[in-house]
Amino acid sequence: MGASVCVGNYALTPYCVPGIEINVYCMEELCFVLKENAFLLDFSVMEDGLLDWIEKECGLKELARALHPMVHKQGSLSVFVAAILNFVGLYDKETVAEAEQVLKQGAGLSSVEKKKSQVDYLVKKKKYTVAVKAYDSLIGKWEENVEEGETLPAPECLALIWHNKGVAMAGLMIYEKAAECFLKAYELEERRDFYRDYLAAKRMVLTESEYVSFAAENPEGYELTLELEKDMERLTDEWERQPEYLRLYHHRELRAGDEKQKYYEENERLTQTLKDSYRKSVAD
Repeated sequence: MGASVCVGNYALTPYCVPGIEINVYCMEELCFVLKENAFLLDFSVMEDGLLDWIEKECGLKELARALHPMVHKQGSLSVFVAAILNFVGLYDKETVAEAEQVLKQGAGLSSVEKKKSQVDYLVKKKKYTVAVKAYDSLIGKWEENVEEGETLPAPECLALIWHNKGVAMAGLMIYEKAAECFLKAYELEERRDFYRDYLAAKRMVLTESEYVSFAAENPEGYELTLELEKDMERLTDEWERQPEYLRLYHHRELRAGDEKQKYYEENERLTQTLKDSYRKSVAD
């Protein structure tokens, strides 16, 4: 990366990069997001909204005019992004060329595969509610394409969509729905890890006795059930050695002792922290 020199104005209103939902306030931030997330970009970024933001918010009329024909004649995405990166000069030519190559490789993906990559990124960022809605949209689009006889990616892609929707559901702690998604993924693509995630979600929903009965009724997953229990024991042991657990353990001791007021104050703080964390994870 070369020397960072501010190009254009610092925007009062941010631009939200389509597909990855990241707000940027200046051209340098835009370049960083485009370069670091090149594999997630699609033609949705080639829009008048971006051109207006570059011209009006950043004051770069020359760049906006240069990009205008690419947007309205549906030019190459890699050329479009490279034009922005080269104009700002935040990266050297080799880095820009690497970003172009990533974009060219991504051009070979179908719209469904590209959109799936974008939604998978939202899951990694723990934007679970938005991700679930987007996966539902993808599944609906897939079904429409089947009815219309459109060419589709390999069936494994649909299985991964269902699986990753299950991951998002688990992130929202809706384990019953997560289990349904994992099972659907396994029915489409009989992968061991899909079935294991299905068992893990059921383990979170059922009581211990219910889960024992469930496992007995599904002998095909016997080995995976044993593996899962070992992992649960290992993870529980690791958790009990974490600072967060030790703080909670100390918190319980306050309740049992004479420091009731301190217990209630700490309880309120912990509750608020959990509320804030949950609201952030489900925010649209």
